[in-house]
Amino acid sequence: MPALTRHCGRRGWCAAAGAAGEIIGAMTARIEQIVTSGTFSLDGQDFAVDNNVWLVGDDHEVVVIDAAHDAAAVLAAVGGRRLVAVVSTHGHNDHISAAPDVAAQTGAPVLLHPADLVLWRLTYPNQLPDGDLGHEEVIEIAATPLRVLHTPGHSPGSVCLYAPALGTVFSGDTLFEGGPGATGRSYSDYPTIMTSIKTELMGLPPETVVRTGHGPQTTVEAEAPRFAG
Repeated sequence: MPALTRHCGRRGWCAAAGAAGEIIGAMTARIEQIVTSGTFSLDGQDFAVDNNVWLVGDDHEVVVIDAAHDAAAVLAAVGGRRLVAVVSTHGHNDHISAAPDVAAQTGAPVLLHPADLVLWRLTYPNQLPDGDLGHEEVIEIAATPLRVLHTPGHSPGSVCLYAPALGTVFSGDTLFEGGPGATGRSYSDYPTIMTSIKTELMGLPPETVVRTGHGPQTTVEAEAPRFAG
């Protein structure tokens, strides 16, 4: 079985479906969460943060979304499953700090939108991600498609991953309970993130669960009033 197969657009990364795991709806994939702690550093400032690390897969294969801070904790969550990819929603150091270590120990590629290479290089000046993420590309894991939505604003290459079969979107730092992600630092822009949220996320079904990069989850319906008009 090949580790990765390209399909679905310019550079879509997909994995062959594994055997059935826990059933969610009619699909085989399940969502798992761990929380890791560390430091976010940008513009000469450091902040203590807790990051949500999301895993999507079954008993045989899995994708990690945002390998943050603690490679050992991420690898423990992966367990004996084949890690298909480490997907980074953006290039801030707290979201990629464990990505190379996890990749090195599993052979999985690290994927990032190319517009965030400027941020990636602040953390890893001598190493590049293994592949690009592009708008509307699809990562298929355990027979479940994850659609990449380019949502710039928090950073130039921020993306969200929409899993319609699971009724969820992994929003990284684009959308939180209570509003948009921060835009007060370098490489961020408030009008851009508002446009991204209105264009790419507010059109999703209202019941879609928003699984964020930090803090509690929310829904599209709960956040929609903040982006009306």
